[in-house]
Amino acid sequence: MQRQTLVDALKCIGSQLIVLHHFSAYGPLSEALHRLAPALAGWLYDYARMAVQIFLVLGGYLAMQALVPAMRRDAAMLGRALLLRYLRLALPLLAALALAVLAALLARQVLAADFIPAAPGWGQALAHALLLQDVVDAEALSAGVWYVAIDLQLYALLALLLWLGQRGGRPAPALWLTAGLMLLSLLVFNRDARWDDWGLYFFGSYALGALAGWAARSSQALRWLTLLAALGLLALGLDWRVRIALALGVALLLGLAAVSRRELPLPARPQETVQALGRTSYALFLVHFAVLLLVNALYALLAPQGAGFAVLLLGLGWAGSVALAFVFERRIEAPLNLRLRSWRPA
Repeated sequence: MQRQTLVDALKCIGSQLIVLHHFSAYGPLSEALHRLAPALAGWLYDYARMAVQIFLVLGGYLAMQALVPAMRRDAAMLGRALLLRYLRLALPLLAALALAVLAALLARQVLAADFIPAAPGWGQALAHALLLQDVVDAEALSAGVWYVAIDLQLYALLALLLWLGQRGGRPAPALWLTAGLMLLSLLVFNRDARWDDWGLYFFGSYALGALAGWAARSSQALRWLTLLAALGLLALGLDWRVRIALALGVALLLGLAAVSRRELPLPARPQETVQALGRTSYALFLVHFAVLLLVNALYALLAPQGAGFAVLLLGLGWAGSVALAFVFERRIEAPLNLRLRSWRPA
């Protein structure tokens, strides 16, 4: 699909906020940040993590664009779509987890802290490879790994709904199935934290993006977006949740931008930067925890060096994460995706 600057901008903002949230949450550097700038650190800890909602909505929005044509075919196409999604998520994840395990090994030499994962056992490694670590209650080897597993569940749910609904050759049943499960998630599952290891908890936000993606392709786009807004406001009226309000706002923004066929009015150079940061957002999400471990270990090894040293390491940790993400995307993620595009399972 052609790159969309608004989508890349949202990926860029979301990924940077997630990185800053984790730097405000883990290790002695986070403690230094809370001492130096308590208001900023508190905001990053409490609210920056809500950027996950941006990725949930974007995930559904982009999945709908990719799945609608494929789900008009047979069950084999459904299976292939799910397998390819798993491989696109899991193969880069496994490479990033190898970096995180190595970084944790080095960090444990100088820093004893609960946020540093222990050396993984075979069962734990297998659970991560299958994206089942939270389901089987295995200790996570990196921050945010739970989201990758949830993304696969959500993609599978949406693909199944579209396949079931479109088997008669008409898209309307698939859309109403998606909207119905979205409402069930928003009104029931998302209000019960016991479901947060499962995609049903997050499907409301994901489906908001998916239906906004459908509206972008529909001749009745404004009608669909109005219905989407009404369902979202209904859920918020019954139980106000900032995260759901954010998801609804992002979904409507994507839908309205697509309907108006307008892109962000950026000059060429900033647009290239935004697109590059958007393209590397998944890589940044995967690799930043390894950098976080190493800069926290360095701070523990050399501290106390004053507040300036903590700020320097925080800046180096952020910049190092972004730089490593560019290398990881170019050398690992992009080549893997290129091979998967041309792969045809037997």
